[in-house]
Amino acid sequence: MKAVMKVSSGFGNIELRDIDEPRLQAGQVKIKVHSAGICGTDLHIYKDEYPSFPPVVLGHEVAGEIIEISEEVDNYQIGDRVTTETYFSTCRVCAYCRDGYTNLCLKRLSIGSGVNGGFTQYLVVPVANIHLLPENVSFEAGALTEPLACVVNGVLEKRPTVTSGDVAVIAGPGAIGLLTLQVLKSSGATVVTLGTDADQQRLELAEKLGSDYTLNVQQQDPLDLVGQITNEGLGADIVYECSGAGPAAMQLIDLVRRQGRYVQIGLFGHAVSWDLDQLCYKELIATGSFASTPESWRKALRLLADGTVQTIPLITDVFGVDDWRKAFDSFEQRSGIKTLLQPVE
Repeated sequence: MKAVMKVSSGFGNIELRDIDEPRLQAGQVKIKVHSAGICGTDLHIYKDEYPSFPPVVLGHEVAGEIIEISEEVDNYQIGDRVTTETYFSTCRVCAYCRDGYTNLCLKRLSIGSGVNGGFTQYLVVPVANIHLLPENVSFEAGALTEPLACVVNGVLEKRPTVTSGDVAVIAGPGAIGLLTLQVLKSSGATVVTLGTDADQQRLELAEKLGSDYTLNVQQQDPLDLVGQITNEGLGADIVYECSGAGPAAMQLIDLVRRQGRYVQIGLFGHAVSWDLDQLCYKELIATGSFASTPESWRKALRLLADGTVQTIPLITDVFGVDDWRKAFDSFEQRSGIKTLLQPVE
């Protein structure tokens, strides 16, 4: 089967290769991949900015159907439509695993970086990782369950969380930012979405998805807008950095009010300049959000099932895995919003 693989460490070193179909082990299921999303992490792996263990098949945002089940599995059936959590293995005994924070396990191996992922035809994962797709959620929409679960983790599970009536600012109207927008609106927040000249299409979609305000920071100073819509011009109650751009992080520090909350969801891939004195001067609560937890997956699927969050409008490009290079170029050039890869025979 054809697979998009990181074949060795260093910048680039990604190839389309023919590999053997994976074999099941105890407690596993085999999924026929229908759609897999390209994530910023895949691009970071391409640039050698995120750890991976080559040779390894990339891709961790996956939806498909079960085609084979090991003998020990009796709660799923062949033909079930599923998506899968990303952690192929964790130690299960460290303090983080025992407290339910498997995303923080130091020995965690994930599909698409530590073990083979979904940019291919068949994927094997532990049965504990899979979730049934709601009947009204397509494979394409379901492939975005993983990034939605990451957003749910960052928006709804980090303390303190967003509350009804909060003014929230999002930097970066990419897929993560647009998912964050929808989750924030479901919580009753007033949302401001920030972008740049390159984000015109994305800002227009943000408006359609419910953003109360959208603004191009290269054309207008967001400080004026945020001051106008917040009580006494104090600033935003909570800000979310979803772009992975250093200047956006700095700008959000200016936009958040004293005793406000700063949440980092995007990954920069390198060190950035940040005015940490502002944490003191403003008495800010700052938190990061890394990946997802089992509970965030359950919430994400409920949001998809009831239509609170829409993922199909975010999908702008679909390529076969044999066109992976064109897909990666499209993603990096930000010509669309969300790009999917689909297997080829």
